This record gives sequence, C-alpha cells and structure tokens, in this order.
Amino acid sequence: RRGVSPGSGGGTTLETISPSTCIVRDTASRKGRTRAVEPGRTPTRFLHYGRIILDAGDAPVGFETGEQETGLIGLKGGGTVTVDGVGHDLGLYDTVYVPRDSAVTVAPGAAGCDFAEISAPVARRHPVQVVRFADVKANPGLHFDTGGESARRELNVLIGKNVEAGRIMAGVTFSKPGNWTSWPPHEHAAMLEEAYLYIDMPAPSFGIQMVYTNSQDPELTAVVREGDIALMPKGYHPNVAAPGATINFVWMMAAHREDVDRQYGVVNVQPEYGALGSGLDKGRSEQK
Repeated sequence: RRGVSPGSGGGTTLETISPSTCIVRDTASRKGRTRAVEPGRTPTRFLHYGRIILDAGDAPVGFETGEQETGLIGLKGGGTVTVDGVGHDLGLYDTVYVPRDSAVTVAPGAAGCDFAEISAPVARRHPVQVVRFADVKANPGLHFDTGGESARRELNVLIGKNVEAGRIMAGVTFSKPGNWTSWPPHEHAAMLEEAYLYIDMPAPSFGIQMVYTNSQDPELTAVVREGDIALMPKGYHPNVAAPGATINFVWMMAAHREDVDRQYGVVNVQPEYGALGSGLDKGRSEQK
C-alpha cells in the first residue's frame, strides 16, 4: 500500500495541535453566510470552510469565488445555487463544484437551506459540476461500508475522482451507534490537510475526537457535537460515538500541491494497526 511520510509536509510549518487551535464550536449558530475556518485564523494553509444558512423567504446570498474553487454541500432543506447565471437545484447531500472566478447566488427553497461551503485557492479553472447524492449512493466506488465490527461506518465520496478539481475533496461519513470511525488511525499530513464537520447528531448525542502525533500522550481529545468542526493539520485522527449514538461528519480536505496531492485514500496507518489496512481502498478506485 502506498503511503505518505508522516508529518513531513514538504518543509511546511505545521501548527500545534490543541483544543484551542483545532476545535471550532457551533459553526451553524448564525444565519446568512459565515466563515469558520480560514488560513490565519485556524491552522490551515489552504482549506476554508463556512456555512450558508437561510430560512424560507430570506433574500438570496451572493458572493464571488475569487481565486478559490468551492464546493457547496446541502446539509438541510434545499435551495438553488446559481453559478454565472445558471441555476442548480440542490437537495440533501447534493453537491455543486464551483470554479474560481465565478459569481454565485444561493437562494433558499420552501424549507430553507443549509449549505457547507468548502474552498481552497487554485491556479486553474475547472468546469461547474453537480453531484447528486442519489448517484453517489448508486456507485460502489463512491458509496461503501468499511471498518470492522466496532468501527463500521458508511462512507460517501461527494468530491473525489468523480469531480475535476485542483485541491478540494469532500464527503460524508455515518457511523454505526457507538462505533469508531477513521479507524484504524491514519494520517496524510504530507499531502492533505483535513477537517471534520459534525452533522446529524441531535442532542444529547456527542462523540470523542482525537488528533495526535504521540499515541502515548495525545495532543487532542475533545468532546464534539453537531455543528462543531475539528481540524487535522497533522496527526492521526480517530473518533468514537457515544454509546447508542452515531458520530456523523462531513470530511473536507485540501491538497498541499494542486493536482499532484489531490489523492483520496493515500494514507499512513498508525504502525501498531498496519495489518488492518486503511479501509479506504474502495474509494481509491472511485468510478466516474
């Protein structure tokens, strides 16, 4: 199995792992278009994350992507995303890839809308692409179960090899009750930075997220709930759901080197668990 060098980063300075730097709480608490993760405020070099939350009847929100390629993922309700004058109706977990240098307008549907906005700066412009969640679920290279008896989860690749892009990748993972995910522990800091946005975990559900380079003395072990986001600038990053609850999240990544490092499933498994494999091999052979 091909891997990457743990923590090497190609000479990049990687930020300290700590609850104060790597956990952003309650990112869905405000309406409108908000930003919660961006270089300078959080320990990412390329990855940006925000939210667009509108009630039915609210005025549309417009913005320019500038130098950033952008993915919008429907989390609740639905709405119309218009890119350079062409509208695309999106429902739950439907996704649209928006190229850099585009004009975007988001209008809520009858039930309002809640979109995750994921972006990263790129040099090249790729076409607008719409990914239907129904099509993802029908594709065994984009939708599959993985993990052992206590680490079983459903993984869905929304923006991977199925989408022409320069840096960003994203998907959604749903655990089984009380199970671990991102298990066995793995990392990919030389190629990709990552974040987990926790979704569909109504109170009192919660999970425990770890991020560490030292398994004997983990730098981060934190309770996470719906709306929180955890950043993984480096290190292994397993998590576990509370008993009877599930831990569900949108995972988002940005490649360090545009095009070259945008590879899903190329990871280093924590050596103690290397015999288990990564569990991500099906996603590495995604079908277009």
